[in-house]
Amino acid sequence: MSILYVTKETLDQMKAELQHMKTVERPAASKAIAEAREKGDLKENAEYDAAKEAQGILEAKISRMETELANARIVDASTIDTSKVSILTKVTITNKVTKKSMTYQIVSEKEADLKLQKISVTSPIGKGLLGKKVGDEAEIQAPNGRVVFTIDNISV
Repeated sequence: MSILYVTKETLDQMKAELQHMKTVERPAASKAIAEAREKGDLKENAEYDAAKEAQGILEAKISRMETELANARIVDASTIDTSKVSILTKVTITNKVTKKSMTYQIVSEKEADLKLQKISVTSPIGKGLLGKKVGDEAEIQAPNGRVVFTIDNISV
């Protein structure tokens, strides 16, 4: 797994989510298995099978979250270089064809939310903008074809 760059707030949210899964959801899954087990023959007990499957999914989520946390690195906004597009910068771009301008913040996959104008550093646009400077053009292969953007502004 690659390094996951996140803000302190996101790291705290991830830790809280993991804690909830371990202290609330895991005991609930065990209890559901125990209750289903008491209902008789395990070979024909769909409730038991469903509870075991739910437990397996939860354990996989816990494992994935632990790996993400182990690979997480906090990015401090005060140390970000705004001379070029990098993670946590806000970049204003203009589509060269439509002349439409938009501002996005480049964030980790974990923090991406298009409604909040936060795009993943691993998305086609995110990858295409990384390292660009104000005035540069970024040619990006989008699902609907090639798009060219001009970098207008970079800030934090």
